[in-house]
Amino acid sequence: MRIATIILAAGGSTRLGGEPKQLIIHNGTTLIRQIADAALSLQAGPVIVVLGANHDLIHAELAHLPVYTPVNPDWREGMASSLRVGLNTIADEPVEAFLIVLTDQPYVTEALLQQLITTQQQTGRGIVACRYGEAGHLGVPALFDIRYGSEFMLLSGDMGARKLIQQYSSDCAEISFPLASIDLDTPQDVEAWSKQQDIESMEQAVEPKE
Repeated sequence: MRIATIILAAGGSTRLGGEPKQLIIHNGTTLIRQIADAALSLQAGPVIVVLGANHDLIHAELAHLPVYTPVNPDWREGMASSLRVGLNTIADEPVEAFLIVLTDQPYVTEALLQQLITTQQQTGRGIVACRYGEAGHLGVPALFDIRYGSEFMLLSGDMGARKLIQQYSSDCAEISFPLASIDLDTPQDVEAWSKQQDIESMEQAVEPKE
């Protein structure tokens, strides 16, 4: 099964004060490089990183990686425009499905993306989405059968994957991903997350060695 990965990285990070969230450092690398590496490690199909604001800075982080980096000139219109750019980029690619991934969810890994693919293969559902905790909503990262591509082309503004997940819930399987609720939209989000990272690092440092 050939699966494309569309990474949405066009936003202007306005709530973060203009600092590109895509370039926040996690585990010694930027978020955009981390998620691009995870998608490439799947070896499932083409990887598309849709750029927009700060595209020169972000593109520099992807230098020498075998990814497509189309620029969305209409990124201010919202997520739907970037989804269209990503889907148009793979219009001539022989893919059967596509993953949609954001860049401000720092705990997205290759293993998580592979779990979405495996669940689709096991269930035969056209959509597989992440459950944000027991009572949380379903959202991205998510996998869509390519037949849903035409539905995405009709979206506008900030409408994205969640709308179609809700609309076609009968065709949707899910996996649990509580850490999906951690995103980095504001300086307060980044500060709280950084403090948590420091605590976890300290705890790991004092754990007894076997």
